[in-house]
Amino acid sequence: MSHRFSQGDRLDRAAVAAELERFLKLVLRTTGLRLRFQIRQMDPPPDAVEPVEVLATLWGPDQALLLERGGQLLAALEHLAVRWLRLEPRFCDHLRLDAAAYRTLRVEELRQAAQTAAERVRQTRQPFRFQPMPARERRIIHLAAQSVAGVRTVSEGEGDQRQVVIYPDG
Repeated sequence: MSHRFSQGDRLDRAAVAAELERFLKLVLRTTGLRLRFQIRQMDPPPDAVEPVEVLATLWGPDQALLLERGGQLLAALEHLAVRWLRLEPRFCDHLRLDAAAYRTLRVEELRQAAQTAAERVRQTRQPFRFQPMPARERRIIHLAAQSVAGVRTVSEGEGDQRQVVIYPDG
């Protein structure tokens, strides 16, 4: 496993950004996608559900393709970027590709849904089951629900039918 993009417990943002730029140029040239991008290095807030340190924003005539079917192509590109960079698992959430603020808005939507559902479970003592979702989105639900005392979360199911369930504690 490569550790060239980390310095102890820290991500080498400049090195990640440079290699991500190389990756995106190659992908866009090879696929013919008509997109441009900007890469930013950032300091995530301490309470961030996803501690994004390197953000690539894509836009252009083919932007709509990235967002079709729930952003599947955007997610696939991000997955390929993480694999290309060979990031350590603990740093995978520190990189994000986004277009039209789709991922940013989705993270906020999931965070709010998790907190609302967790409050409801705490008050009613009845479990709440989310629809099946990808692992990264389930992780956001788990982390966001942690801020509500008196509940716990569990992932249940198999494969693409895996979903988060919020249960009352005790």
